[in-house]
Amino acid sequence: MGTDNSHSTRRKPWIAIGVILSIVLLFWLLLMMMPKGFKSTFEEIGAGKPVLVFVYDPNLAVSSSQTEQMNEARALLDDNVLFLLARVGTPEGQQLIAKHRAGQAELLLFDASGSLIKRQFAVRGANELIQWVQ
Repeated sequence: MGTDNSHSTRRKPWIAIGVILSIVLLFWLLLMMMPKGFKSTFEEIGAGKPVLVFVYDPNLAVSSSQTEQMNEARALLDDNVLFLLARVGTPEGQQLIAKHRAGQAELLLFDASGSLIKRQFAVRGANELIQWVQ
């Protein structure tokens, strides 16, 4: 009887460690799968890469749909194009929106030198965004 109890006691720490490691691994995998956030600053416009800016209004359902498509396109384009958000209601976002007379849920494409070359309203699919920026 004593050996069963001592054998069980020795296994308990390993089971706990295994459970903790599994939870940590699962959490890490979830973090790796989550899309990166989008910057809301615009100093990189004109810094040598094309930039796609989306006028983001959290009160519009179309905004979350468009950011999902932007995440997909960004994953396929690597770092060849910058994806930014002009958030409605923030000073930086309002300044860019006013400067370019942009509307809610509008996409603005800037070339590598910082010139606004295209604009279109959302929602645009990932494949369409990829074609649009190339």
